[in-house]
Amino acid sequence: MKYLVTGGAGFVGSHLIESLLAENHEVVCLDNFSTGKETNIEGFKENITIINGDIRDPNKVRVALKDVEAVYHLAAQISVARSVREPIFDASVNIEGIINLLESILTSDINRLIFVSTGGAIYGEPLQIPATEITEEKPISPYGISKLTSEIYLQWYHKIHGISYSIIRPANIYGPRQDPLGEAGVISIFLGNIYSNQPVTIYGDGTDTRDYIFVKDIANICMKAMESSYCNTYNAGTGIETNLLDLVKVIEEATGQKAEKEFKPPRPGDVKHIALDSSKALDDFKWKPQNDLLSGVRTTWKWFLSTQKS
Repeated sequence: MKYLVTGGAGFVGSHLIESLLAENHEVVCLDNFSTGKETNIEGFKENITIINGDIRDPNKVRVALKDVEAVYHLAAQISVARSVREPIFDASVNIEGIINLLESILTSDINRLIFVSTGGAIYGEPLQIPATEITEEKPISPYGISKLTSEIYLQWYHKIHGISYSIIRPANIYGPRQDPLGEAGVISIFLGNIYSNQPVTIYGDGTDTRDYIFVKDIANICMKAMESSYCNTYNAGTGIETNLLDLVKVIEEATGQKAEKEFKPPRPGDVKHIALDSSKALDDFKWKPQNDLLSGVRTTWKWFLSTQKS
């Protein structure tokens, strides 16, 4: 198969491309390199077609779709904090981006699209945890709103134009290649803080919980979804809540270093508690996470150290 991966030079996109190449697929990578990095695809960029362009640019998208059979859509504005500061920019990238992609697909021979949405932000503050796919979506950040709106547009294009799709709602993704200097990805940020002998910043009292999922597991569910014919929505998480204080303990065990904690007021848009029930993905795709938090953080720390020494 020949696939387009939007946001392919990003953290998750680069792992997905790597997995696709391992199965001998052809890959086109569309990325504007605003947050995606050439270093993320350094090890295999000679084996893919790279198009430097914005998901909102119709001409670039049409070029990227040429001779492609299916699409993984990962290009996005991914920071909750930035979405609160810049909701217009967030909506432009996430909503305008997917509409532009879907309009271009209508004039192509694309037969399927996998959309990576969010499970960590789309449910807001659910009454029952872990959240399932039938939990009411009540996002409390512009990021969650833009992702939910994108899902609704995709479902509309399926209903009206017959575009086959699956929506993946990941929990909080972490792993190698996540930017420790970015605004999203608390595990990578904390690892960067520890390496630099800086305190880790905890917003709130440290009791907020998240469901942390390793990036390779997300690449795997995306590929399984593509291989299926289901037009549906799937959570992708572990179902396990980990609060920030316990996360710091896991990171300390993985790195062998103590972390100094600095507490700041809670941030607007951050949910208090979330975890995802992924039994639907197990039923339909035979998918479940293969990496526990401690081993995943150890792998991420090992990668982080290798980048500092190179």
